[in-house]
Amino acid sequence: MLASITPLGERGRHRRWAVTAGWYLAGSALGGATIGAAMGAAGSIVPESIRPAGAVLTWLAFALLALAAAIELRLVPLGLPSLRRQVNENWLNMYRGWVVGVGFGFQLGLAVVTIITSPAIHAMLAIAFLTHSPAAGLLVGVAFGVARTLPLLTTMRVTSPDRLVRLHTMFLAASRPANGVVAAVLVTSAVVAAVASGFA
Repeated sequence: MLASITPLGERGRHRRWAVTAGWYLAGSALGGATIGAAMGAAGSIVPESIRPAGAVLTWLAFALLALAAAIELRLVPLGLPSLRRQVNENWLNMYRGWVVGVGFGFQLGLAVVTIITSPAIHAMLAIAFLTHSPAAGLLVGVAFGVARTLPLLTTMRVTSPDRLVRLHTMFLAASRPANGVVAAVLVTSAVVAAVASGFA
């Protein structure tokens, strides 16, 4: 889908890539904020008497992140729940750039209304829940939503058909290494959680 939002494609639709991409960023951040705040609010319902606290909480976060990394690297053969739905690509030719940007971004920022391709999303939802706070969960979600827009930046220089072909080739070649990058981020986050437990 992201390969459809390029300077080349937007020019053909009489739109500006920067406008569509900017609204995509805003929509994704808003979607992330929404799901993060919702998970934090759900966590806040848990009675304080049974909430994990201090080192227990950070070690729990460590375990969740480490498990997600193991699943990402296929070291743990665990299937996670996911919808099979994608965003509607017909929107690309039906609506203005800002509508496409906000609409696609919000759906992908929500994380749970389209196909889930990485256990990192489940980890993010769990971490937001464990904050036991709508405000803290919102911050987790915003960070996720903004990070999810980063792949769109790879389309910035696609101004010709040749560059579009190279982009698709790059995406295909990077699919496997990308799992490693996601796993590395998860492991790094897990280590941070483990270190933090020593100060909790």
